[in-house]
Amino acid sequence: MTKKNIECLFSTSRQTLTWVPDSFFSSLLSGRISTLKDETGAIFIDRDPSLFTTILNFLRTKELHPRSINVHMLMHEAEFYGITPLVRKLQLCDELDRSSCGNVLFNGYLPPPVYPAKRRNRHSVAGSQFMAGRVVPVERAPVRRSNTMPPNLGNSGMLGRMGGEERTSAGPSSDPGMVRIICGHHNWIAVAYAQFVVCYRVKESTGWQQVFTSPRLDWMIDRVALNAKVMGGSLGDNDKMVAVASVTEIILWSICPDGNGNEIGVFSLNVPAEALFFVGNQLIATSHTGKVGVWNAVTKHWQNQDVVPISSYDTAGSFLILGCNNGSIYYIDVQKFPLRMKDNDLLVTELYRDPTEDAITALSVYLTPKTSDSGNWIEIAYGTSSGTVRVIVQHPETVGSGPQLFQTFSVHRSPVTKIMLSEKHLISVCADNNHVRTWTVTRFRGMISTQPGSTPLTSFKILSLDDVDGHGGCSAGTEIGPYGERDDQQVFIQRVVPDTDKLYVRLSSNGKRVCEVRSVDGTSITAFMVHECEGSSRIGSRPRRYLFSGHGNGSIQMWDLTTAMEIAGKVDIRALGGPTEEELLELLDQCDLALTRTPDSTPRASTCR
Repeated sequence: MTKKNIECLFSTSRQTLTWVPDSFFSSLLSGRISTLKDETGAIFIDRDPSLFTTILNFLRTKELHPRSINVHMLMHEAEFYGITPLVRKLQLCDELDRSSCGNVLFNGYLPPPVYPAKRRNRHSVAGSQFMAGRVVPVERAPVRRSNTMPPNLGNSGMLGRMGGEERTSAGPSSDPGMVRIICGHHNWIAVAYAQFVVCYRVKESTGWQQVFTSPRLDWMIDRVALNAKVMGGSLGDNDKMVAVASVTEIILWSICPDGNGNEIGVFSLNVPAEALFFVGNQLIATSHTGKVGVWNAVTKHWQNQDVVPISSYDTAGSFLILGCNNGSIYYIDVQKFPLRMKDNDLLVTELYRDPTEDAITALSVYLTPKTSDSGNWIEIAYGTSSGTVRVIVQHPETVGSGPQLFQTFSVHRSPVTKIMLSEKHLISVCADNNHVRTWTVTRFRGMISTQPGSTPLTSFKILSLDDVDGHGGCSAGTEIGPYGERDDQQVFIQRVVPDTDKLYVRLSSNGKRVCEVRSVDGTSITAFMVHECEGSSRIGSRPRRYLFSGHGNGSIQMWDLTTAMEIAGKVDIRALGGPTEEELLELLDQCDLALTRTPDSTPRASTCR
């Protein structure tokens, strides 16, 4: 036995070592495993002697004293030696505080849905064309309603019904039964799998219900968008809309109150769609190449617009704000669509140009309480490809001259990939392994103030490794955040390695750990999202914040972050931020680092709204 080049000599009897059948020692002493002996005839075993001491004592006395041991490390050694009775005891110790029903934060479980029928092939619509009068009803898939964890499904769920054809068609880099993306709007969530999307709705009386399942598509879903409150328009007040994108193609469905879906149309952006979202009733798709596609619910018109190459975006009311590679910020009022009917173009207006004309790689618009319909009283924080963070403001006295530069911070040396301006904090993230800088924001009567201005708060990292082969999910489904309303405390969600069943929830303002959640069934987490659902209809009821995690087996698990924040507020939040060194090493042991990569250093569109 060696440890740090120090040999430890243990003496015991053959009977002690071999009373557990089919163990490492019985194989070793019977000659089935080759041995290395020194000049005295002692057998050399290249393992940790400190852990072997506990194992040898167990073999001698059949007793275990868990207070003086590291359960995880000892279990690893016991499994190596094949000491089955010890492994069983350690598993009970490890699972003492764990349950298939989760902890106090666990809020619900949605089992994998039934695999839907294949969609009828239809041609896509490019540019301003639209298939008028060809609304195709979507066949409803069997609906499963459950708020509880079912018994072990084995092969009876979705994955068990999928043949080799479906697995092949989804591509070699994706598991078709894995949750890829989750998005939410009001009391609805949409869950995207490789080739179909499922929508769920929650009610106080019935809990979560599966409402809509799309047909199975021929291509892999890369983006998903959901609108659960379509106001006015020809679709009616009760209709909902869900859209998915794959490369250049976009499919949009309306969902009726009874759950039946109608395919509104298939559109093409002509270039890969890298963002898909709703602004009011309008569906928006953007590409970094400089393409914006807009579908209007009133006119039922799809239009592609060429703009400057896009590197970030945000929304404010009916406005789409674009940060572009030329250092300019543009806006489009998609409610008044299109304005320039003469040449059928969207009206794209330049709002501000960066002093150094660096690419605008992250964008966050904050509408103050005094913001009017005319768009006054607007504050915008943005980050650039050089790592600069700037804040610009447009108050009533500056309307004539446009937004004015308010503050500049040059604290990042890598491109800024995310930024968030909220009521109390300014948060920026750069491409250096998700390095976060935060500032406190001083306000006077709701408006950002220079006295004392924004002051530095903290610096930390949200380390998150991506999977190079796609088995750990897709980037659109594993965004770190920050999540939450801008007038409340926001959070980051940290998934350290791709193949893990654990997430860390951390305050975005200071990086402190609020809680950690672990999959109740041990399955790996492939997607996650934080969303606030409307509370009870009772007077005084407030929305509750939930963490939704999607898993490799197709299930959805829900966690009550409102309770987690309340518990953290009653006690001093531990000094812990992300994983400790011991937790990090334990997580890294679970994955092959050769198959992972650090987050892409190329700036991505800011999706924090």
